[in-house]
Order: sequence, then C-alpha cells, then structure tokens
Amino acid sequence: MKNECAKTRPKENPYEVWVSFDGTWKWLVRKKYQSPEGEAANPYARWFCTVISPFTPHGEVGDVYISEIKSQAVRVS
Repeated sequence: MKNECAKTRPKENPYEVWVSFDGTWKWLVRKKYQSPEGEAANPYARWFCTVISPFTPHGEVGDVYISEIKSQAVRVS
C-alpha cells in the first residue's frame, strides 16, 4: 500500500493530532516515513512531528517513535 502521508505538511495543517491522556502534551504529525503495514512491522518506526509540551509551549520539531506516542496518547484528529 502507498504511503499517503509521505510529504511534510506545515505545522498548521498536520496529518494527525495526538494528545496525551492527561492533556499536557500534543503531537502534530507532519510526515510519516512508512505505510501503515511497514509501521506495524517495524518496532522503530517514526513520525516527523511538532511536539508541544509544558517544556516547549511553542513546539519542538523532530522524529518521534510511533510506539512512544501511542503508549501515552490518543488520536484526536
């Protein structure tokens, strides 16, 4: 299957938004490197995100392991 999220989007228009269970962290998913099937088979799969937290209120940009996000957050859009 083709990766529909392979192009980097701007911070204002992410592919997905994930929020931590306690609501203090937010991940704006701006690019996915693999298809969903590839991500499922790779424990080190990652997304390019802008991460907003109490420590970085304006956001910090970088790659984040998908397993890290999914273990502590829920997708809101």
